[in-house]
Amino acid sequence: MALAGLVVAIKEIVKTDNSAATATSAAAIAAVGAALFARRQARLPYPLLVFGIFRNAAFLSGVLAAGFAMFTIGGVQLVTTQRFQLVAQYSPLDAGILVAAIALGSLPTSILGGAVVHRTGLLPLISGGLAVSSVGVLTAVLTFDGSVVAFAAALVVTGMGLGAAMAVASSAIIGNVPVSRAGMASSVEEVSYEFGNLTAVALLGSLASAVFTSTVVLPDGADPEARESIDGALAVAEQNRDIGEELARAAGQAYDTAYSTVMMVVVIVLAAAAVGTGVLLRRHGPGSDVVAADSEGAGHATQ
Repeated sequence: MALAGLVVAIKEIVKTDNSAATATSAAAIAAVGAALFARRQARLPYPLLVFGIFRNAAFLSGVLAAGFAMFTIGGVQLVTTQRFQLVAQYSPLDAGILVAAIALGSLPTSILGGAVVHRTGLLPLISGGLAVSSVGVLTAVLTFDGSVVAFAAALVVTGMGLGAAMAVASSAIIGNVPVSRAGMASSVEEVSYEFGNLTAVALLGSLASAVFTSTVVLPDGADPEARESIDGALAVAEQNRDIGEELARAAGQAYDTAYSTVMMVVVIVLAAAAVGTGVLLRRHGPGSDVVAADSEGAGHATQ
């Protein structure tokens, strides 16, 4: 109830022809679902989730790193593959190879991150990694309509930052709860990844559509349905040769605006995540002992 209601609320709010009643109702359902879930978990002898584990700063930073990393990957891949296929006329294979630059960048840093975390601690890898990825996405915004080599390099930098953060997110999550809570922590980690990807598709996909609809300038005589999506605009352009080229160009310009907007949102989110996790981990040094809260508020885990 909580997650489904939240997703519906997000998608409805971002729509250009949104319904306040639908958005409010979905948000209310999400709030009620979350409250009922929390209430039930507090009463169970063996709950699925003990909310006290989130009081551990290192644990919480790992959850945030996992969620925001997948938010970035899901969002950037979604709008980048669409932009390069629909505007730049890349084949699906070529667009897929292009966004694979993120995975290429994450490979070395994910290996190195796990190897050096015991020396550096979580702060430079999680907060620093998120900060580096924000720079990478910002560079991608500045280069996507220019040199494809520069754009691919920006995606590699993005992947390098995310690889470092994700490499130690599991350590931060699993290593900062009592052994009896390891299964619970593992489930929280998995939900964090899925929730990050889910919100990216729901929020950023809807945002891209909304920006396109509000900025596209249709030529005279164009079918109003062309305003709904770039796919629809290109379909109308193919059917109407008189205005086809002009309409395709207008659709491409509008989607580039939408793409820049979405990517800048990702930059802001990553920068905020870097600052937030930095604050959480400011006192968490290499090899430090941490206290992890269990159902009774006690328990110890050594990193």
